[in-house]
Amino acid sequence: MVADGPRQLDLLWTVAPQGLLAGVDEAGRGPLAGPVVAAAVILDDMQPIAGLADSKKLTARARDRLYDEIRAKALCCSIAEASVEEIDQLNILHATMLAMRRAVEGLRLRPALVQVDGNRVPTLTVPAEAVVKGDSKVQAISAASILAKVHRDRLCEELHACYPLHGFQAHKGYPTAEHVAALRRHGVTPAHRRSFAPVKVALGLLPDPSLTLGR
Repeated sequence: MVADGPRQLDLLWTVAPQGLLAGVDEAGRGPLAGPVVAAAVILDDMQPIAGLADSKKLTARARDRLYDEIRAKALCCSIAEASVEEIDQLNILHATMLAMRRAVEGLRLRPALVQVDGNRVPTLTVPAEAVVKGDSKVQAISAASILAKVHRDRLCEELHACYPLHGFQAHKGYPTAEHVAALRRHGVTPAHRRSFAPVKVALGLLPDPSLTLGR
């Protein structure tokens, strides 16, 4: 899934003689269910956005407001996913890199440099560098973290509508005690990542550690 901001630019801008910076971040590496989501954002210096920060440090209300503002003001932005099946096939790290590459490739403008939150970068056709804690240091990465987080949270709300007994609306797929208990009680859904240990336990593919603690 790719989403571009509404602003249209002159085609000459695609050459970007001054150089455009794209920030990239992901959401959803740790959860037991749902895709991993990545976003790439090229901000417009002429339309600054106040309040950009690491999405985890913002309230849900602030994230929703900034999500709409980023989409409206950024030169371009792109949101991409790697599916549960790709996560199980490739592993979560490689699936995350795949989602990030898809996000960058979905940008309408070609960046001169891509800055990625963390310590790894996907394989790209443009220069890229990793920025540790970039979501709190680089505004374009902060914007990407917000897009990815809001997009994935909305996917989890859709999962909650499909599987209300599993509580996706509350835990967003993360391995909380409530989520693990729901797996034991109600079973594994098609949205769950079968390569993750708690899901394997629920499927009977691994021993339940809670039953062996007293041995």
